[in-house]
This record gives sequence, C-alpha cells and structure tokens, in this order.
Amino acid sequence: MATIKEKTKKLRQDVAPFAKSDTRKSVFQIINTIVPLIALWVAGYLLVDVSPWLTVGLSAISAGFVVRTFIIFHDCTHGSFFKSKKANDWVGFFTGVLTSFPYEKWKREHTIHHATSSNLDKRGIGDIDMMTVEEYMQASKGQRLWYRFYRNPFVMFGLGPLYMVLVLNRFNRKDAKKKERLNTILTNIVIVGICAALIFFMGWQAFLLVQGVTLFIAGSLGIWLFYIQHTYEDSYFEHDSEWDYVKAAVEGSSYYKLPKLLQWVTGNIGFHHVHHLAPRVPNYNLEKAHNETPPLHMATTITLRTSLESLRYKLYDEDQGKFVTFKEVNEIIKRKARGSIAA
Repeated sequence: MATIKEKTKKLRQDVAPFAKSDTRKSVFQIINTIVPLIALWVAGYLLVDVSPWLTVGLSAISAGFVVRTFIIFHDCTHGSFFKSKKANDWVGFFTGVLTSFPYEKWKREHTIHHATSSNLDKRGIGDIDMMTVEEYMQASKGQRLWYRFYRNPFVMFGLGPLYMVLVLNRFNRKDAKKKERLNTILTNIVIVGICAALIFFMGWQAFLLVQGVTLFIAGSLGIWLFYIQHTYEDSYFEHDSEWDYVKAAVEGSSYYKLPKLLQWVTGNIGFHHVHHLAPRVPNYNLEKAHNETPPLHMATTITLRTSLESLRYKLYDEDQGKFVTFKEVNEIIKRKARGSIAA
C-alpha cells in the first residue's frame, strides 16, 4: 500500500503534464478578452450622452472582461501564460495597468500566498484576514469589533474594492525590494496618466460611469472569488508543524463549479484546488487537469447556490476543524463563562 508521501508525489506527477503553456491559446485569449474589453469601454464613453444607464450596463459587462483580464495577469505572475519570461512580464505589466494591479508587487505577494495558504502560523500576506475561535476569544472588544466590521459582506465586497484599488495596490510592503518598488511607481504613473487623459477628454462623470463602475464591480467579483475559494465550512487549516502543501491545495482550496459562461468569464479559476496544487498550469488547462486526475475530484465542490452559505462563516474553529459563525462562537463564549462561574 502506497504511503501518504508516495501518493502526494504521484498526484503532483499526474498534474505536471498540464503545466505547459500554449502560445496559440494564450494569444487567442488576449484577443478574445482584451479587445472586447477596450471596445466596450470605447462604446461606453460614446454612449454616455445617449443614455448613462446604457453606459452603466456596458460597464457591468466590461467588469466580466476585467476579471478575465486579471486571470491573464495572474497567469503571467506565475510564469505560466507564455514560455518566455519577457512575454509574461510585458503582458503582465500591461494587464496589470488595465486591472490596476502592480505586476511585481502582486507576483511576490501571491507567491507567498501559495507557499503559506492554510498555514495558521504564516497568515497575513495575500490572504483575506481570518481569526481562529481562540484568537477571537482572547481579543479585546475593540479588536472583535474591528474584525466584525471587516468580515461584514457590505464592507468586504463594498468598501473592499475601493480600498484595494485606491490604497492596497498603490503602495508596497516595507520589505519590498527596489525592482518591485520601481514597478509599482511606474504602474501608478501610467494609470494616473491614462485616468487624467480620460477625465480631460471625456469628463469626470463619464470616467466614473465607465472606469469607476467597471473596476468596482470587477473588484467585488474578484474579492468574492478569492473569498469563496478558501472560506467554506470544512476548509483545511493547520499550524506550521502539521501543515501539508498538497492538503492545503486539495482540501484548503475549493472547486467552484460554475455555469459554463461564468466559468469562461472567470478564466477557470474555479478549479482553484488544481491551481494551488500546480501554479504553473495555465488557466486554459485547469479543467482538463481536474477531469483527468481522479484524486482531484475529492476536492470540496461548491456551487453558486451553496457558495452563498459561506457568507455566514467568520472564524475557524481548530477543535472542530471547520469554519463557524459569530453566533456559534458567542454560544461557546457563554458556555465557557458559565463554566468559569460554576468553578
């Protein structure tokens, strides 16, 4: 009988053949994603005087193409979209400008996310903040209040995109190196220049209706995807001494089973368990890797309907090995308080 280590090795070997870029497919994705995105933006500006609501409608559609553009950007940061590093870097920078993400900054932080995902002792970079039940119980009232505010859906998916675009993506962490800092500065300069030109020629109202609405909706969708891919009831989390890379990928990342249209819009990122297991698999190979690797079928499958349940989950209970709600934690706190008084 194969050991866990041998099974792990074989699983990674089974997925390895899919970690190959196809230049033809990559170029075709650029054509069917970025060209329509720019066309929709142009149409949105041209139709502002005809009907602002029509422009908003086009911006909502554009948001889907921004999400898909971000997946191209995402693959470039993993070096999986093209065989050439220079091609990945150039396309990554360009798509980073379109989506408002600095390439080098996000590449480093996302690499750390992959190396530490589901590790309770290495949280904080590239993650959505998450407290354990024990941490929450030991926190001050102010810390609990802030955490409740942060995990509120209206804050996370409403204010979150604004904070991400205007603040988080514009500044580097203190430990960033010179190359990363210069890339962020250049990205910011290009974005500001493009925004200034659009506002000057098209007006600030049109700019907000096109770029503002597009990035806000796309940002909300992006945060939702990242949230649901790691926040579900039986997700995997462990301390560093017990943490396992493959378990973190297959058990700590969901398979978000979406309708075909939404799967296309989101660039197959719903096969997140495959991506975390083998980050060098380009988005157009993720579904095939999943279908042809039976052990990956064991990953937690979430649908559009069941994904909404994850909005309830706020804290990770290490004792039960699952996410719980604030209501459940409050009951735990009350029971412990009653037990302390009785003692």
